[in-house]
Amino acid sequence: MQDIRNIAIIAHVDHGKTTLVDRMIYQAKLVRGNDKQGKELILDNNDLERERGITILSKNVSVPYKGFKINIIDTPGHADFGGEVERVLNMTDGVLLLVDAFEGTMPQTRFVLQKAIEMGKKPIVVINKVDKPNCRPDEVNDQVFDLMFSLNATEDQLDFKTIYGSAKQGWMSTDWRKPSTDIIPLLDTILEEIPAPPYMEGTPQMLISSLEYSPYVGRIAVGRVARGEIKTGQQISLCKKDGIIEKQRIKDLLVFEGLEKRSVEKVTCGDICAVVGVEDFEIGDTIADYENPEALPPITVDEPTMSMLFTINDSPFFGREGKFVTSRHLKERLEKELEKNLALRVKEGLTADSFIVYGRGVLHLSVLIETMRREGFELQVGQPKVLDKNINGVRCEPIEALTIDLPEDMVGKAIEISTRRKAALMHMETRGDRAHLEFDIPSRGLIGLRSNLMTATQGEAVVAHRFKGYEPFKGEIEKRNNGSLVSLETGLSVAYAMDKLQDRGRFFIEPGEDIYEGQVVGEHTRASDLAINICKTKKLTNMRASGSDDKVMLPPPIRFSLEEALEYIQEDELVEVTPVSMRLRKIILDETERKRRKG
Repeated sequence: MQDIRNIAIIAHVDHGKTTLVDRMIYQAKLVRGNDKQGKELILDNNDLERERGITILSKNVSVPYKGFKINIIDTPGHADFGGEVERVLNMTDGVLLLVDAFEGTMPQTRFVLQKAIEMGKKPIVVINKVDKPNCRPDEVNDQVFDLMFSLNATEDQLDFKTIYGSAKQGWMSTDWRKPSTDIIPLLDTILEEIPAPPYMEGTPQMLISSLEYSPYVGRIAVGRVARGEIKTGQQISLCKKDGIIEKQRIKDLLVFEGLEKRSVEKVTCGDICAVVGVEDFEIGDTIADYENPEALPPITVDEPTMSMLFTINDSPFFGREGKFVTSRHLKERLEKELEKNLALRVKEGLTADSFIVYGRGVLHLSVLIETMRREGFELQVGQPKVLDKNINGVRCEPIEALTIDLPEDMVGKAIEISTRRKAALMHMETRGDRAHLEFDIPSRGLIGLRSNLMTATQGEAVVAHRFKGYEPFKGEIEKRNNGSLVSLETGLSVAYAMDKLQDRGRFFIEPGEDIYEGQVVGEHTRASDLAINICKTKKLTNMRASGSDDKVMLPPPIRFSLEEALEYIQEDELVEVTPVSMRLRKIILDETERKRRKG
């Protein structure tokens, strides 16, 4: 029997996954300190993950307990990061399904759980936050069973153990009515329930499942040794996905200990390790024996469902705020992203400065844009486009399962907004004073849906969706009804001019902002675009009329988040993203040129 356990943690956003892992590390006395350890989140160490409360990249941590080593791998919960999920599950033998005792199973949990069950992983259910008022642990446990049943789980998988507790208060127990003092019952259950990795003797084999980057040694391959053992200094063959085999040598081997990595001489079958010195590899390649290389089956990843145009920033304000502004910078950065972001594809665009980037959804692509922006890039992105497929001569499009949780009195609004976007209501139920709606909706219908629902429900709606499959095209969806207010001049926006144009629409900018010709500065009240001059100052005369010079009162401007901006723009518009600002603009800046093209 091997004294290793490899588990992945599956949980919905904000159900306490990161706190639980912190507790496990703390329990194993790896993190010295007082009991108020819960504030600093160890796993979500990327700024974007902290701000959004989502896990984007999987991370590895290990906890020593009773002479065993428990490798814990954090999984991304969102369906847009499907590529990340599959390769994480490849390294594990079981999963910990973490569920909130009040909210119950959520749509994003379902996506990862479905993958785990298809791959035959054994689950342990952890019902967290049982200290919350109006929690319903028993009901939630039944709900988990029903969910697993609906995902075609086997008898063995349905016979799961449930642990209740509160990660925040630092206890876990087999009965939620009898709190314990620590999380030992959970660690014991992991040792009992999760099978040890199978031990296979023979020539070494390891599938590269993820990668890390170090400024000192470059790219590091991470994966689980599937057969035999790997040693430092060993000569190996790298079997690539396209069938090419390269002879290489391992310079260093690292294993995960707590939050750190430790250098070791050899790693045996079943353990997860990081290999230094392998060059020119991709995720899904196999490290195999030098003399008799045998490749493992590569990882398959869901196809992209959406594409977006990325191009260099060619607005009049280019280069003011970013460090990386050329197409060479943009190309190198996208190529670097392709190495670790499995579900991404990049193609050359129509011009030398543009690229078409394919991804799993608006969130998947916007996280990439936001990361690049923080690294000092300036770029422009076009309207997201959904990828259709031709199946047996029928035009088909990607369909997503959409779930909306919201207060009961707002159900009518949500159904109206969703059905306008070709969504079909499949199921509806009441949970307490909230309603739970389930729809099937084309992926295109999701663009802009979240912001509309948030506005209509005063921010109360919880919206989630996951890819379901391709179905015949559902027909046209009505687009945004209002046109854009477009600036005619480059200069500073003036309050006086904006005040005079208030009845024409709502502005996205404040007085005193630098704007350029062709920038979208607001939303028109009508369906057509309107070119306006808001850099016009008041002509001064020597006559003064009483009351006409009162201070101008303007409503606050509309400010978009990156996703909202991508969802808002029309086909002839781009979002200009720099480390400091985000502007909407027309692709053709000159007004007369635009009119001539429309002809």
